[in-house]
Amino acid sequence: MSLERYDRRTVLRLSTATLATLGTAGCLSGQASGQTITMPDNLRFEPKTPTIETGESVTWTNESDIEHTVTAYEDEIPDEAAYFASGGFESERAARNRVTEGLIAPGENYEHTFDHPGTYGYFCIPHESSGMVGTVRVE
Repeated sequence: MSLERYDRRTVLRLSTATLATLGTAGCLSGQASGQTITMPDNLRFEPKTPTIETGESVTWTNESDIEHTVTAYEDEIPDEAAYFASGGFESERAARNRVTEGLIAPGENYEHTFDHPGTYGYFCIPHESSGMVGTVRVE
């Protein structure tokens, strides 16, 4: 009986230590935090102009009941920065030409990591004319 209790205690002690280590792994690895931008029902990005640090990610979450895109304006991102768009397109033209492939369904999200400082302008293709545009500032 005492051997059984010892084994149980050992397992509990090791499990607790493992969980504590896993719980802090992101902090210890230097993993940066990020910013969430929502797409609510009012055809806007909220917040419209967040500021993040270089190396951080932004996650756009579609909280509305219609589909949206996140599409960078090619001429409104730093020269050295990679182009970004939901759907994984490599240019604004490709994103506009194949808009249905970049749609983010209600309840879904899109994430991009910003590796260069600067200002990044972006928009939702179907709702650009309604003013659904935003900017990410990376310091």
